[in-house]
Amino acid sequence: MNIQKFEVTLQKPVKVQPTTCFAEAAMATSKLMRAIRVSEFGAPSVLKYYTDLPVPSPGRKQVLIRVHACGINPVETYIRSGSYARKPNLPYTPGSDVSGVVEAVGDGVYLLQAGDRVFTTGTVTGGYAEFTVASEDTVHKLPDCLDYKQGAAMGVPYFTAYRALVHKAHAKAGETVLIHGASGGVGIAACQIARAFGLKVLGTAGTPEGMKLLLINGAHLAFNHREKDYLDQIKDATSGQGVNVIIEMLSNVNLSNDLQLLDFGGRVIIVGSRGTIEINPRDTMMKETSIIGVALYNATNKETSECAAALFAGMETGWLKPVIGPEYTLDKVSQAHEDIINSPGASGKMILII
Repeated sequence: MNIQKFEVTLQKPVKVQPTTCFAEAAMATSKLMRAIRVSEFGAPSVLKYYTDLPVPSPGRKQVLIRVHACGINPVETYIRSGSYARKPNLPYTPGSDVSGVVEAVGDGVYLLQAGDRVFTTGTVTGGYAEFTVASEDTVHKLPDCLDYKQGAAMGVPYFTAYRALVHKAHAKAGETVLIHGASGGVGIAACQIARAFGLKVLGTAGTPEGMKLLLINGAHLAFNHREKDYLDQIKDATSGQGVNVIIEMLSNVNLSNDLQLLDFGGRVIIVGSRGTIEINPRDTMMKETSIIGVALYNATNKETSECAAALFAGMETGWLKPVIGPEYTLDKVSQAHEDIINSPGASGKMILII
């Protein structure tokens, strides 16, 4: 019996290369993103829109977030213009208050995982972008009761309002607070927090629509700060006694008048200013009043944790409800920076839809 011998030659597997178009598309999807970059300080026109910037990678204790929305804050216009005390290194991407979904986590991150809905109180690489990296301690889970737009309205507005009312003014239930310029993001947050904490809440706005917004978000009384006699109206509302606390959004215009509205031991808390103003220091002496500044970046980890706990309680019980105002797409951010400074009256939180 003859046995035939066969030789079988095994060939190396053939590696099939994707087409050039497919490879480039896959790379663009995973590696590149749309974002805003600022390469020089100046007018809103320095906000440049790019479609091909690299997606950042999270480092240790950092989180990569796919951004759905990003809040726009007045302070970002001051930073962009170069007039703010703290300037970022150029080039940079603005934006601290994003909401979205965790895409990836770096080493040492244990409380968050890919797929989590989150919002931030700060970013490392900037929020005016499709993706951003944030430190783990500035990323918070977004409750199901809030959508992504509302999540983008949480960071600076609510944490600033809480810091102003609680950590700086030491406001107590039963006191009267005036929120001067209350129809924007921080103002509405302050109205909701103050009402929930048992204060009598007075607010001002520049339009009838803004005044209505205050009344449905915690204010007991609303005043139009464009009316000549609105200060007298506020005094009458307190029976001439004055208010205990003022949360001031435009101190370069209102501070001198604020001092006339305070009761004994009253406190003006400076949240915003766009210039200088002359005051008479004697106005603080007669009633032993105080002028106190607020800068959210000075908050300690303990203070931030306290604030977060209080705000999460507000989300759970329902009194914390961010109000969304004008919405812009990423390529319209220059117009957004114009509008947030020059609009006749704020009406909720301005956000970018990414």
